[in-house]
Amino acid sequence: MAELIPVNIVIGDRTYRIKTNPEDEEIIRRTLKTINDKIIEFKTQFSGKDMQDYIAMVMIWYATQATTDTNNPAIEKEILSGLLKLETQIDSNL
Repeated sequence: MAELIPVNIVIGDRTYRIKTNPEDEEIIRRTLKTINDKIIEFKTQFSGKDMQDYIAMVMIWYATQATTDTNNPAIEKEILSGLLKLETQIDSNL
């Protein structure tokens, strides 16, 4: 089994330290970039009370993308896998 490496990630304005397999780090970073880009986009388009509102909007966007985007199932599977791993790692660190 591969050694887990520590990775500092930022979602919105919060930093989390997670451990991941080295081969998953790139997927996690690409997923985080998409998430943070969407947060910025939603902050400019919609009014919200705090960062949690924008993160919730992004999660709804991701959920609807997964059900409506059938153009590239490989990318969809990769994103979903990355999000599930990220969620598991964040939950274990909270």
